Amino acid sequence: VDAVPPTPQLLAYGLQHVLAMYAGAVAVPLIVGGAMKLPPADIAYLITADLLICGIATLIQCIGFWRFGVRLPIMQGCTFAAVSPMVLIGTEGGGLPAIYGAVIVAGLAMVLLAPLFGRLLRYFPPLVTGTVILIIGASLLPVAGNWAAGGAGAEDFGEPKNLALAAAVLLLVLAIQRFAPPALSRIAVLLGIVLGMAAAIPLGFTDFNAVGDADWLGVSTPFHFGAPEFHVSAIISMLVVGLVAMTETTGDFIAVGELTDRKVEPRALADGLRADGFSTLLGGVFNTFPYTAYAQNVGLVGMTRIRSRWVVAAAGGMLVLLGLLPKLGAVVAAIPAPVLGGAGLVMFGTVAASGVRTLSQVDFSGNNNLTVVAVSVAVGLLPVGVPEVYAKFPDWFQTVMDSGISAGCVTAITLNLLFNHLRAGVTQTRTVPQT
Repeated sequence: VDAVPPTPQLLAYGLQHVLAMYAGAVAVPLIVGGAMKLPPADIAYLITADLLICGIATLIQCIGFWRFGVRLPIMQGCTFAAVSPMVLIGTEGGGLPAIYGAVIVAGLAMVLLAPLFGRLLRYFPPLVTGTVILIIGASLLPVAGNWAAGGAGAEDFGEPKNLALAAAVLLLVLAIQRFAPPALSRIAVLLGIVLGMAAAIPLGFTDFNAVGDADWLGVSTPFHFGAPEFHVSAIISMLVVGLVAMTETTGDFIAVGELTDRKVEPRALADGLRADGFSTLLGGVFNTFPYTAYAQNVGLVGMTRIRSRWVVAAAGGMLVLLGLLPKLGAVVAAIPAPVLGGAGLVMFGTVAASGVRTLSQVDFSGNNNLTVVAVSVAVGLLPVGVPEVYAKFPDWFQTVMDSGISAGCVTAITLNLLFNHLRAGVTQTRTVPQT
């Protein structure tokens, strides 16, 4: 985890992480800005501000300072759990200033609550962690599927040519990982994306017109859209988002800890969540949104077996450059969705497989552990398979349960307590059998 690879490898491995999360990172400002009918210049500003703070948040998380940062290979990005509440606040509850006021308060609350979450780590035995990691991977697979089909909302969504390109990239990644020398197999995702991009350009899958229109330099300034406003209803909804983000991040930390053989201790968890809160606070100041760990990069760590936190720190530095140099960001944005989809299928599947590996440590004989896994996975994947299943419920409930990761995590913790810690109303201290 603490090893520093040679500079060429550091840059190549870091670029892989940037490409793996870029589409997800820019999706949040695109969705929120589009829903609020902001002009293109303002949406572009939101994207560059997001990339800048993504990079800073990643650097804080990987390198760490004082009691901030988990010091593991963790990539940070805007949480999708905040999208619906922010759209509602932005369109009906005060616009961007109200969003940023709520985000600032949520960030402060996350910093204060981090030690409490750290003490909850004992409720994450392998039964719970394996289930949560499995849900993380499975809930990401539809994202890769949408990319492979051309990107949600695309006019040519589902066209055979899109799926063929995604399949070609997937086969390239697998072939490189299987047959290439170790030095190349570790950048199989990067090579697959680069080669897929090279094939996509002459086939007409993308163009670089946006690169020419983008500015060379863009600096995000505090409170660009006006002083923050603090509305009670907006703050309450964003506090719920903060709790969901902390739950998701906890699952990602534990997953990376499993993949890197560095167990996450309560203090490290609190430090990582405190960094999440600080980054969210920065987001409210610098015109962007709440932050969390990105699960797609967890899959990349598992697939490549590159454990160095400095690799992901290098990726954070690249994101800072992309946030300051919009023209570079436009180049990365030109990568076609099917290319990312082909690489995403293997990365996200790796996360789910890691959860299965963790569950292999659990004893399923003569107990209710199988029920815990079965119900938790079902609850976690329900909003993934049926996105509108909770549409008639209150907003705060949707914020929690529409995230398959948080819904599955809460269910797994609750059922583990019910079946393995509580007996006839008496609290037991033993943990779930592991072997």
